[in-house]
Amino acid sequence: MVRDGYFYGFGLLAVAGALIWWTGGWLWAIVPLLLAAFFLWFFRDPARRIPSGAGLIVSPADGVVTSVEHVSTLSGKQIKLSVFLSVFDVHVNRSPLSGLVREVRYEKGLFLNAMNPASADKNEQNTVVVEGDGCQIVFKQIAGLLARRIVFNKRVGDRVERGERVGLIKFGSRVDVLLPGNAAVSVKKGDRVRGGASVLAKVPVPTPLSGEPMIAGERRI
Repeated sequence: MVRDGYFYGFGLLAVAGALIWWTGGWLWAIVPLLLAAFFLWFFRDPARRIPSGAGLIVSPADGVVTSVEHVSTLSGKQIKLSVFLSVFDVHVNRSPLSGLVREVRYEKGLFLNAMNPASADKNEQNTVVVEGDGCQIVFKQIAGLLARRIVFNKRVGDRVERGERVGLIKFGSRVDVLLPGNAAVSVKKGDRVRGGASVLAKVPVPTPLSGEPMIAGERRI
């Protein structure tokens, strides 16, 4: 469980206990007990089986793929995938690939509904660039209508592993992923994905200098 879950959940349990002691009954404690149960459930952080293999890009978040489109950026032709996280999804964010964090850029903004395409540009967001497997992958943590806080636990220069926990968006949100234009996308609009476990795409990678083939497998974190 994410640390915030203990803060909100046990805090509300303490409030419920105080109300039961003060009133001598359960009636006034029902609301804080229900809220405590919700927060303890919302901030869950299940282990995931992380696929391994050259060039695999995994989803940084749980949710539903809402768009897969080709876009033109300053870096050239790219593919943008958007994943919408409802309040019922796990909100822990994970690194889409192994590599070095090259850029972290936080921008204040609005809190439009994350399903609104305009939210990608206008909402509060945190843009992260990770370089690895011979390419750079950009992913954005975008706040939604209910999300009021974006958490990212890494700094520029840090090493991250594919599927490693790197942050959190609270209470409904969206994550956009920018892939190289030559990536082979594995998902389509409407697909449900799991952070760290679902493969979004595969990108071409340079052949290892040793010439030895890479062996695919998986690990759990």
